Amino acid sequence: PAQICGNLRPMRKLVLEFLAAIALTLGAILALPSGVLANDVMVMGAFARASAMPTAKTGAVYMTLKNQGAAADRLVTVTTEAAMSAEVHESLMEDGVAKMRPVEVFEIPAGGSVDLKPGGYHIMLMGLKAPLKKGGMIMLQLKFEHAGLVDVMAHVGDVAEEHAHTDGSTGN
Repeated sequence: PAQICGNLRPMRKLVLEFLAAIALTLGAILALPSGVLANDVMVMGAFARASAMPTAKTGAVYMTLKNQGAAADRLVTVTTEAAMSAEVHESLMEDGVAKMRPVEVFEIPAGGSVDLKPGGYHIMLMGLKAPLKKGGMIMLQLKFEHAGLVDVMAHVGDVAEEHAHTDGSTGN
């Protein structure tokens, strides 16, 4: 019996060290900024506003795109099952009139970030298949010129939502 207890002490120490290593690894993962990393581009805080009317055929999605790479990258396409089409648009004022237009080239500078937010750049959803309902989620797939494809889950907030309720986006 004394011999068995003597042999278990090194094993117990090994198990404790292993559990400590797992705890430290999990802690490091949880300490990372929330968001989805597509190679060098990180997508953070994706959200959409709920549809104001049940017959709405358009919607908008907002987020922050952060390029952690050494070279600029471009958002090439956006797709979603929630709408017939999706593209980056820009809201602007021209001669005192609010206008919106598609953005042909949407670049994220090297080491920089671009906010897609109400009143500025946004992803316009056209031909919604169903109204966007508060508390729901929308999956989008963003294709970057260099970083490739990334799936982003956007939280649907209030009709007048100004920012995401979550710390980041989820997806692969």
